[in-house]
Amino acid sequence: MKATFTKALAAVLLICSLVSCFAACSGEGEPEHIDYAATVTLNMASESLKTEAEVKAFIDGDTTHFFVSKDVSSTGILKARYLAVNTPESTGKIEVWGKKASNFTKEKLKNATSIILESDNTTWNADSTGDRYLVWVWYKTEEMTEYRNLNIELLQNGLAIASNSGQNRYGETCLAAIDQAKREVLHVHSTEKDPDFCYADAISLDLKELRCNVADYEGQKVAFEGVITMNDESSVYVESYDDETDRDYGMYVYYGFNLSGDGLDILTVGNRVRIVGTVQYWEVGDSYQVSGLQYRSRNPKDPNNIQRLDDEKHDPSYRLTDAKEFATGEVEIQFEEEKKTFSYANLAVYTSVEMKDLRIKSIYTTQNSDSDDKGAMTFTCEAADGTVIDVRTAVLYDENDELITSSYFEGKTIDVKGVIDFYKTEYNADFPYQIKVFSIGDITIK
Repeated sequence: MKATFTKALAAVLLICSLVSCFAACSGEGEPEHIDYAATVTLNMASESLKTEAEVKAFIDGDTTHFFVSKDVSSTGILKARYLAVNTPESTGKIEVWGKKASNFTKEKLKNATSIILESDNTTWNADSTGDRYLVWVWYKTEEMTEYRNLNIELLQNGLAIASNSGQNRYGETCLAAIDQAKREVLHVHSTEKDPDFCYADAISLDLKELRCNVADYEGQKVAFEGVITMNDESSVYVESYDDETDRDYGMYVYYGFNLSGDGLDILTVGNRVRIVGTVQYWEVGDSYQVSGLQYRSRNPKDPNNIQRLDDEKHDPSYRLTDAKEFATGEVEIQFEEEKKTFSYANLAVYTSVEMKDLRIKSIYTTQNSDSDDKGAMTFTCEAADGTVIDVRTAVLYDENDELITSSYFEGKTIDVKGVIDFYKTEYNADFPYQIKVFSIGDITIK
């Protein structure tokens, strides 16, 4: 019986060996992984247009702003939209794998010693916005002898879906790269969870999107990231810098008395955090805020928790701001479908700024004995060009913990660092914006 079993087993093994050999010899079985980005070469002699470029700003996985020759763009800047690829969003509303794609593009280009942009034909072609140009992006590092095509590299790594991928000069390779990424079930083609995405029952977005369209999100739960710039023991100001517009965007976040322990520690000034909360219209102040924060210490990985995102300390932006531009300026922001115009102050609200050479013309001190703000001051200041700016202080104390009163500032010229706040009353209805200062160290007397 044992001999019969041994012969049978040997026969089975022989058959399996022959099948494996046949599959290998006939090319069947698991397809070989191909580096499709290396199968195309940059032909500098072809009819397509080419230009050397340097990165000005990383926007997301398929959009980068480059410095180029003024022969290519009169401004010296080309806003590039990558041909053949559509990466998930990492700006505006955030999508799964968006940050992964954005970081992939950034990592490849920041180490490049040479970058070449190539058109798909004999002209530089704008995309549907009319503001960006469709290009192939080639890069080379010190270790490389040949340029690599970043567009195709994104496709083969499963970090983009097709975008007219077969209708271009490298179409066949693009489609092959997509098919391989699907077979290998990579990233956007998988059901794997994206470790960088917030899976809370909230809309994931960035602060630019929230600030520019805040009324659209009233009553909705949102998730966004930013740096805590100020904490007044019941609320925080959160800001984030946007590369594309070269601006900071901020939000007022009220947490009240709902947090303790680790939850409060997360909201420490200087921490980069993810906020998850509900957008509310505050009728008394005629403004919007985010509230309803939670932190469940027994389940710290709950995606609906607020979270600290790294161990570093981040400084507020304190963007140097001109008084006249702040009071009267306008800013245009281009979105995919439209362009919106905002007053400078409205767009800057809840962000950190620095303003210099403000002469104090008058001071109002809060006297209400029932208020925690008793002793807080509002300076009416005048800039050199005559622009009037209000500066609101917290209750200020000197190094001996003595209350600082208005006499300390009367008639002085100051530089201030603070947060733009929105405080509407019957007296300032035409311009309800002021600089809120939280400590004496943020005021410099000239």
